[in-house]
Parts: sequence; C-alpha cells; structure tokens
Amino acid sequence: MKKIAQWLVLAGGLAWATESWSATTYTYPDLVGQLTDLERLATLPADGETGALASSYDRASKYDEATGKYVAWGANGDGGGVIRREGEEAVFAELEGPGVIWRIWSATVGEGHVKIYLDGATTPAVDLPFKAYFDRSTAPFTREQLIYKTKANGYNNYTPIPFQKSCKIVADPQWGNYYHFNYTKFPPGTVVPTFKLPLSAADEAALDRADKIFAAVGADPAGERAGAKTESKTLTVPAGGSATVADLAGSGAITALKVKIDNLPADPEEQRTLLAQLTVSAAWDGAAKPAVWSPLGDFFGSSAGATLFRTLPAGVSEDGQFYSYWYLPFAAGAKLAVGNDSPLPVTLAWEVTTAPLAADAAARLGRFHAKWHRDAFLPDAPERREIDWTLLVTKGRGRLVGVQLHVWNPLGGWWGEGDEKFWVDGEKFPSTIGTGSEDYFGYAWSSGGTFIQALHSQPVNEHNNGHVSVNRWHIADNIPFQQSFEGAIEKYFPEARGTRYAAISFWYLDATGDDPYAPLPVTERVGWWVQPNVFRVAGVIEGESLRVLNREVAGSYHGQEMFAWGQDNWSNWRQLLWPGAAVGKRLELGFKAPAAGKFKLLAKFTRAGNYGIFQVDVDGKPQGALVDLFGPRVMSEETTDLGVVELTAGDHVLGVTCTGKNDQSSQHFFGLDYIKLEPAQ
Repeated sequence: MKKIAQWLVLAGGLAWATESWSATTYTYPDLVGQLTDLERLATLPADGETGALASSYDRASKYDEATGKYVAWGANGDGGGVIRREGEEAVFAELEGPGVIWRIWSATVGEGHVKIYLDGATTPAVDLPFKAYFDRSTAPFTREQLIYKTKANGYNNYTPIPFQKSCKIVADPQWGNYYHFNYTKFPPGTVVPTFKLPLSAADEAALDRADKIFAAVGADPAGERAGAKTESKTLTVPAGGSATVADLAGSGAITALKVKIDNLPADPEEQRTLLAQLTVSAAWDGAAKPAVWSPLGDFFGSSAGATLFRTLPAGVSEDGQFYSYWYLPFAAGAKLAVGNDSPLPVTLAWEVTTAPLAADAAARLGRFHAKWHRDAFLPDAPERREIDWTLLVTKGRGRLVGVQLHVWNPLGGWWGEGDEKFWVDGEKFPSTIGTGSEDYFGYAWSSGGTFIQALHSQPVNEHNNGHVSVNRWHIADNIPFQQSFEGAIEKYFPEARGTRYAAISFWYLDATGDDPYAPLPVTERVGWWVQPNVFRVAGVIEGESLRVLNREVAGSYHGQEMFAWGQDNWSNWRQLLWPGAAVGKRLELGFKAPAAGKFKLLAKFTRAGNYGIFQVDVDGKPQGALVDLFGPRVMSEETTDLGVVELTAGDHVLGVTCTGKNDQSSQHFFGLDYIKLEPAQ
C-alpha cells in the first residue's frame, strides 16, 4: 500500500478508512510486501474486501436452498472439479476484480498448460505447463522460498498475480490433478497493476526481498522498529499458580513475544504434557476476559512437542526459545500472564518487545485473538455434524490469520482426507472449500514426513500413527469478514476410533466483536491423546499380521482398517486386503503352529461386491471347499470351518489361490480378518 493511503487508514478512523479505501492504489511491490507484513493484518477490512479459494473440490457437495440442507457434504472426489468445460479446456476460475491471486497449490502437476487471462484480454498473461508454475524453470516463478515442492509432496507458488477487472483460469488436458488458487478481492475503486510479463526491475526486486525474508524466518520480518524496546523477565511460577509476564499501560503494540523454559524435558511425551499444562493469556484495554488463551506450546505453533521449527510468525529456535511475531496492538493497556497447572514449579525466561503506535491508531485497529479448544461449537445440522469439525466461530469484523491443528491418530492410517470450509458473513455455501486437510496445510498425498516453510509447516508427524502438528498462516491470503466467520475442517476418523483434534485459531476482531471461547481446565488439555478400546477376538492370528512370503509375485496387498464398516465386526478393526488378486494368482502367508498336533482351522473372511472365489491350502494341500467372497456390501463373513489340519510345531504356509469370481462381482479382491487354530478333539 502507498504510504499516503496507509496513513489515511491508520489516522482517519474506521468510517473514514472504509471511505478512503476506494482511492487506494497498490503497486506490485506493495502487494508483494503483504506476503510478509504481519502488522497490516491488524487493519480491519474495508467494506467489500473478501478472500476466497478457487479449488478442484468435488462439485457433488452442494447447499440445497429449498430444503436448507447440505447435500453430499463429505463428497471426496476432489481431484478434478471444475466450473465447466469449453471444448478440451477446463475452466478453473472466473473472478471479478480488482483482486490478486496470492497462492497456487497442487498435488500433481503435468505438462498440460494452465492459462491465466486477465482483464478481458484474449492472450493469457501466463501460459505455461502447470509444472512450470512450480519447478522454478521459468521467470518470475524462480525463487526458492516462494515457489517449491515441500518434502511432503505439495507444490506451492506464492508469487502474487494481480488483476484490475477480471481473471479467468483455464487448463489444457493433462494438466494434473488438484488445484488451489487463493485470492483476495478488493473494494470497488481500488487500483492494482495488471500482472504482465516480464516484470520490471522494481517488481523483481520486491520478490527478491520477500524471498530473503522467507529464507531468514526466525527474526521479526518488519526489522528494527522506531522506538521499540524489549523487557526481559524471569519468572518461577508455582505449581497450580500463575504470574504476570507484562502489565502495560497506555497504547502501543507488542511486536515480539519470546520465552524459554528452564529444564524443558527431553522426552517428547513429557514435553507435550508440560507444554499443555502451561498456558498463555492476554487481555487488551482492561478487558476482564482474555482475547488470547492457549496452552503455551500451541500458541507458539508447537502443539506436540518443542521441536525445532521456524516460520514467519512463530516457531522454536535452536536454543529452545519459543518466539511469536504476531502484531498485538492495544489502546488502553495490555496484560499478559502465564499459568502453570503442572505439579512442580516452572521457571521461564520471557522477552516482550513493544513499539509505539501512531497517534490514536490503536482505537481503529483490530485486537488479536487466539483461542485453543477441543470439539467446541460443532455444527448443529446433522449432515454437517457427521463430517465437519469446527475450527473457529466468531462474530464481528476481522480477519482469520492462522490455524494450528494438533491431531492424535493412535491407530494410524490417513487421518486428513477432509476439506477446509470457511463461511463468511452468513453465506450458506462456503466461499473457501478445499480438497483435503494436507492440501490446506500445503503438502499432499497423506505424507507422514515433516517439513518447514515460512507460511506453513508440519514440525511433528509420527508417520501418521500418533501425534501430528500442522499449521497454516494466512498472511497475504487472510480471510476478511464483516459480520461473522465460521471455519471447519472435515474429520473422517470418528472419536470412537480414537482420532481426536485440538486446534488454535488466530484472528483479529473489532472491539465489539464476539469471541465465544473460554479457558479450559488442565484435565481437558492433558491426556486426551489416549488409546481406544479396540475390539479383538481372543486366541486368533490376525490376518494383517501374517507374513507375506511371496511378495514379489502376489501383487498388491496391505492391512486395511475396517472401522468404517462396523467397529466390532473385524478383530483389531483390521483385515488383510489383497486387491492384486487375479485368476491363477496365489498369495502365501506365513504363520506358526504353537505345538505339534491336529487343529481345526477356522478363518473369518470379508465379503464385498468386488471380491473373488478362492481355494485355501496349508503347506500346499487344499483345505476346505472353495470360498466365494462376493457380497452385496462390505460385510464380515461368519467364521468358516476349513477342516482339520495336522501340523508340526513352528512355521507353516497358508496359501490362497484365486480361482475366479461370482458373476455379480466386479473384481477378484480377497479379505481375511483372522485365522484360528483350535485343538481337534
């Protein structure tokens, strides 16, 4: 933003700021600067400012105006949803300006061209193979920190693409799968430059500056501030007690908040427990209710342990110091406190940096809010409650600027298939609807790896089997709202399975806005990551635990979780699935007999509409009749008696040979819940 326009917003009052916004003119360097400008986020949005997402979400998901219900709300074919097709081209988006695309993301990028037409031009401003948006082969998409593929497989491009009147995005065949285009629409009358290649030297220099700031995360992106001062304080907080970190008078802004915990445990479980027992709270302008309340680790983006990571607004440094550079303005005082619900005293070394504000500016800036919760304000509508997990609900004028999600996934498997959904100002269909949880957090394909980028990270992931900590910071692509905001993320694995979520959202809100969240006791914050009571049949050999002996020739196979088809219908909630079965193919599975003797061989199979017919053998000798596993739906078969088998103690081979399929079956899949050896009488 030009400096004169910024002064009008800060010094003229909210009504005057809204009126003057129509005269705002942005240069391309102004827009690039918003990628790293944390201070700007406190400016409340003007009338007509919106943020949204164009994505490939499954178009089967709809809101039915006639019934007031959501239809196919968990539809999951999110790879290729488009507005329409024009000949061989797919239309991704049609947007009205003035606006700017802030972020482009994909999970799979191909050779097919993606073309961006701006302001009604018949020649695209950008016309490249989709992969060239991300492989840093073509200017201006060449900067390592702005354009990258994460270590967890997601493609991201944070090069702003502004347009004055309109933006149309189309794709040729073979472009890939899955797309996001996050964008802002400015109020009418705003002037932005239409993106045009090649960029000027000044524009390129602005991108270079942003790239350098992203590369140097861990320091305040604003640099040195005039009049800033830092106060250091070491506090020993008694068990069950609290202490004041800062009690500030007058107006100003906290620009940095840092803390180091003395003798932080090295054990990850002890770490995450202590980080949940400690809390951070902040109240602005003498308010009795805190606007910030969170377990300490979550506030700094480290919900599952003090793992080293550095992002633009928050992180943990090499020396174990937690830092936050969110911009926290106040008009009439600020009070920060730390609570200790652990059984022992804890010593913490704090640093609080403050800076002065322009005269009377604080009265017209939003206040920073950050609240942690578990399962608060879940949707009332049944079709939404089955799938949507609420991240944030709030009323008033403000901006969503970040989300930190802590996932506990004790049984493993892919937890994050769910889409993010943001409803703004009472809209019935969300203006932001994504394609998967990992896509929202900037990666792809259910990766269990970790990665750290300036605007999103996954600092903790126990291979999708245990704790996961992910965050996404909406800096340039923040979500403005004038009256209300509701954000949710889909949750496919239910509470009964043991998969649980906790989240902290970060947002700015006007002084009269409604923040409905209250602090939670330590019993809610600690120990919620528990193992579920898994149904198991005693004395069986689980199918998914059997050793596959001929893995090179058997085709694909894996352990499959069966919770979704009835939590007490499959032992250990799992089966061995052999989708690579075909006529004549044989799967060999190793098992052990506990002793020599004769045993009745029992097996429990799965039936489904795409399962085949099989002959079972033991050590090459056929055992029992052919087993037809076709069924009208996925269902647990009754235990099948395969007859008596004489075994020596130790290793044996259970063979399964596909002989064909039922006429009604579509494929030859095989599913085995367990086998059981009972001594024969």
